[in-house]
Amino acid sequence: MAEETDLEIEESGGGKKKLIIIIAAAVVLIAGAVGAFLFLSGDEEQAETLAEETVATESVSESSGAEIGSALYVAMPRPFVFNVPGASRDRIVQIKVQLLVRGDVNEEVAKKHIPLIESTLLGVLSTTTADELSTSAGKETIRLTALDKVQAAMEAVEGSKVIERVLFTGFVMQ
Repeated sequence: MAEETDLEIEESGGGKKKLIIIIAAAVVLIAGAVGAFLFLSGDEEQAETLAEETVATESVSESSGAEIGSALYVAMPRPFVFNVPGASRDRIVQIKVQLLVRGDVNEEVAKKHIPLIESTLLGVLSTTTADELSTSAGKETIRLTALDKVQAAMEAVEGSKVIERVLFTGFVMQ
């Protein structure tokens, strides 16, 4: 019949490599578990803190009798693109604008009057120069002027300012 042969496995350091890999994998798993625990336990503390702040804010607003409302942002449907004169040459400017309003009622009023707001903003923005728009102080001045004009226009139409802030969310000058 067939001869019986003994198979023997030679050990050549492969066992040590496997042991090192297993230990490294165990360390990675333990570190991942600790990280997940800390991450998830931190969320509960933040949620509790947020809930406490919300309760405190509600009690203050109820006691004062004035309801401020949550901050909502109304984006203008398209960016403003216009020409401005510069010292050396005329430039083309593209500005994306969003409006900060408080409460759902003011959001609906702002959305209803978007053509009026766009017209007012374009009137203010087109009177600037490239030199004014090239500095941070100039941009801030234009933003505040735009806010005043938009609030005046909304005051004339709706009887309240409605818009709290005008925000430039995109600004390109070529």
